[in-house]
Amino acid sequence: MQHLSTVDASFLHFETAETPMHVASLSLFELPKGYKGDYYEDVKALLAKRMHMAAIFRRKLAQMPFELVDPVWIEDGDVDLDYHVRSVTLRKPGTMAQLEAHVARLHASLLDRSRPLWEAYVIEGLQNGLVAYYWKAHHSGIDGKAGVELAKVFYDTSPKVREVPSPRRSRNATDYQLGVVELLRAAVSNASAQYTKLGKMLPQGAKAVGTVARMLAKRPSTQDGRNVGAGQAPRTIFNASITNQRSYATMSLPLDEMKALGKRAGGTVNTVVMAMCASALRKFLADRNLLPDKPMIAIVPVSLRTADDTSMNNQVSAIRVDLATDLADPAARFKAIHASSEDAKGVVSALKPVLAADVPFTGAPWVLSGLASLYGRSGLADRLVPAGNVLISNVPGMPIQAEVAELIDNLHLALKEIEALAPVDPEATGSIPASDTKAATTVRRPKNAPAAARMRAATAAAESKPRAPAGGRKRAGARTKA
Repeated sequence: MQHLSTVDASFLHFETAETPMHVASLSLFELPKGYKGDYYEDVKALLAKRMHMAAIFRRKLAQMPFELVDPVWIEDGDVDLDYHVRSVTLRKPGTMAQLEAHVARLHASLLDRSRPLWEAYVIEGLQNGLVAYYWKAHHSGIDGKAGVELAKVFYDTSPKVREVPSPRRSRNATDYQLGVVELLRAAVSNASAQYTKLGKMLPQGAKAVGTVARMLAKRPSTQDGRNVGAGQAPRTIFNASITNQRSYATMSLPLDEMKALGKRAGGTVNTVVMAMCASALRKFLADRNLLPDKPMIAIVPVSLRTADDTSMNNQVSAIRVDLATDLADPAARFKAIHASSEDAKGVVSALKPVLAADVPFTGAPWVLSGLASLYGRSGLADRLVPAGNVLISNVPGMPIQAEVAELIDNLHLALKEIEALAPVDPEATGSIPASDTKAATTVRRPKNAPAAARMRAATAAAESKPRAPAGGRKRAGARTKA
């Protein structure tokens, strides 16, 4: 039995039919020359051999009586791989547009909470000869950094598939049902331990708050005549009540070139990605006469996880970044985004002891679930002031496929704008620490590298994080979030 943290459980409580809370990845694989096997069966066999190495594949939820406190993870001793791993064949001609549309439909459906919270799809029939692998898991069990650790379990660094240790049989491998008394006792014990831990953290939390207060007092209120912190987000067409329908589109970019471009322009890959999104959104809205006068605000996930932490849970927070969409000059926009991102990350870094605290909340399941349902179905989203306009690395999709493709075209135009910026003296700029933000990037390996794969990461219009196993050569991957 393992207790969900408050953050982990919140992804369960805030989930509704209109807002699924799973994360996903899409990978394209180039099969070895002369391969004659059944790729679906091979993937399923590999999962069967390695799923004991990652708890997310073999644990499921146990709800507490009366939903007074958050649920717990328990071992499922009878995982049905034929249910969790599915085979799909696209109709001819098998274009990328067909694949993207199918993935969008798969991403719109909720996961079955009576089973381990993940599903995998082997998708064949692509006209380019590649095989797609779509994998989704509930956000309550995994974040971006945990997804990286999961990828290490299922991906090999050479053409030869490595052998892994066999699973150790548990004494109660099939006894995974817990009684009411046992669950209540565990809930009381966990809450007591969490409050004790919270009390011990109060001095450290107070110190962190004081540090942030001093930081905010010393920083200039404006930079180049612009507020340093992100202000109130304007209302846009993206801030509205939604259905469960999703759209999905991809693009690939060389990671090395993105890094070099960020350095040249006075930022990093994250700055480049946010600047691309800002420019693409600015053009998208301006073409419809819907561009707000105030700058749009992005909510960007950041990791609170230490470098050596490989646990399968959520340790994330978020920052608000000024996208400077009110600025027509790409250079000024890039500089404003960089400054806003740096400032927000500094605050989060100082507040890390407070943000990482786990605060028990009695009655959270039914209180938060009720609020989520009320918000999504009452039209409050159309009237309340938005906290942000978009999530970057988790970009909301448009209801019409053609408009998704238009946004991708805008991203390409935005990249050309950044490429045209004048070089910046590297000694005059600082560096941004790596965050949990991922976006449209590509990783290309030399042909003589030991890895059997050449991987591309693709952005999605729908967040996900884990990667998928395969015996072939990996060509592309993407992160998506509902």
